[in-house]
Amino acid sequence: MTQLLDETDSQPRKPRRGRRKVLAVFLVLIALLLVAAIAVGAYLFNLANNFNSGTQRIERALPGADDADRPEDTDAQNILLMGSDSRAGEADEANVGGERADSLMLLHVPADGGAAYIVSIMRDTWVDIPGHGQAKINAALDIGGVELEVRTIEDLLDTRIDHVAQIDFEGFRELTDSVGGVTVDVPEDFSTNGGHVFTQGQQKLDGEEALAFVRERYSFADGDYQRVRNQRAYLRGLLNEVASPGTLANPARVNDLVKTFSPYVSVDDSLTANQIAKIGLQVGPGGMNNVKMFTLPNAGTGWSDDGQSIVVLDDAAISGLSEAMADGTMDEYARTVSTD
Repeated sequence: MTQLLDETDSQPRKPRRGRRKVLAVFLVLIALLLVAAIAVGAYLFNLANNFNSGTQRIERALPGADDADRPEDTDAQNILLMGSDSRAGEADEANVGGERADSLMLLHVPADGGAAYIVSIMRDTWVDIPGHGQAKINAALDIGGVELEVRTIEDLLDTRIDHVAQIDFEGFRELTDSVGGVTVDVPEDFSTNGGHVFTQGQQKLDGEEALAFVRERYSFADGDYQRVRNQRAYLRGLLNEVASPGTLANPARVNDLVKTFSPYVSVDDSLTANQIAKIGLQVGPGGMNNVKMFTLPNAGTGWSDDGQSIVVLDDAAISGLSEAMADGTMDEYARTVSTD
């Protein structure tokens, strides 16, 4: 048996319009669901089919294989998890005008497996965008679509990106409600302009509350930095819900979650259920205990020559990260940064 899952589609994929894609940080979650079901036998066919037929495919998500300027391919897996603040267009459209990446995370799984690392990239990071000069890193999506966003991050980290995944708002809310809510550790009392009130400490959030929690930044002294930490706190809480015995021991519930979530996910052409399950197996059986999360090191905030508020690169720290991903020393590197 050369494949973990049967990837035959029983239905053609249908384009969905009007999706507002954001916070695509759930590839690890899908991997957990798929790997958890491996022992279920024939049930795998339906599970894989629900994912493969339900997800949208992003055309031109990755630069061409013959692009000599791309970083060298390795046995490690690097997946760009992204969301955007576009309110229009098709989910599978790679070049949507007016679209900026609202959330950027890189999921890195070393070649020897046993762990995964999720690196949050501040969306205002000032970088070189290939062929377009300097701008905030999230502008690459607007300028040249998903492919240019990938090339920009590849150039920044000198690391090849193997896959891309996105999610939209509706899927974010639906998935939260499907697991019965997600418990997070609220860092401090705060409220949003939309009327959501959060109290410091453990709090269980429904879909609307969770969406407000991960998007808020104006209530915090360090703004977008705390917003990124909140996104990771939410992701950890969501994965804990999915990895609970009540979920993993219930094949029907696993299948329902995949069916609920898949229609709101967009992935590159090669990211199938089989590939995700393989990545999940690489991470190992420890679940969230094997996942470390941190923010891409930077030199703080500043101003661009044209007056934009930006996040300034820490070139030395980024070089260290690139080397760690290349030579398989991410565990050592993670000890030098603040992780959660």
